[in-house]
Amino acid sequence: MTSSKVELWLDRLRQSNHALVLLFFLSMLEAIIIPIPLELILIPYMLLERERIWLLASVALAGCIAGALIGYGVGQLLFDSVGHWFIARLGAAEEFEAFKQTLQNDGFIAVFMVGVTPVPFQVAMLAAGVTGYSLSMFILASMLSRGIRYYGLAVLVLLFGERASRLWRRHARTVGASLLALALLVVGWQYFGS
Repeated sequence: MTSSKVELWLDRLRQSNHALVLLFFLSMLEAIIIPIPLELILIPYMLLERERIWLLASVALAGCIAGALIGYGVGQLLFDSVGHWFIARLGAAEEFEAFKQTLQNDGFIAVFMVGVTPVPFQVAMLAAGVTGYSLSMFILASMLSRGIRYYGLAVLVLLFGERASRLWRRHARTVGASLLALALLVVGWQYFGS
């Protein structure tokens, strides 16, 4: 994908009446099933929409929390069918079992740490639902950790926006090709993996 095509796509997104709805659903999907960080879309979008940066962070957080509620529900109600399959597809069985134990010992901190680290958030959602961890504490830990993630990103974009924007323009083609390769790899792994 060329730099001009990436910029054209981002400009279309910016001008769309449905951009915030799309951002909400992308954030929700990232929380539930897509193991590709939302930041790959959110950073360039925040760079273009600095005047609405706090709104973008809030929409991303709302989508993530909606996804977290769905994941918690799947863990609580459908783990024996859907949850086991999903954990197997993620290849996260060991992480899941370890997190269940950690959740029982250090619930709030465990959910909070998963929310700010690269560990798949799906593991925390499903484990919280399976173990019956307090829904209100799960949502609070999720909101705090993902709030740090999205609002912290907004602060970084505001502080380093011009520099980041120049780097984005210079490397957009490479980033676009990398994103495409990563998406194909993830899809291939999901459908043809072990």
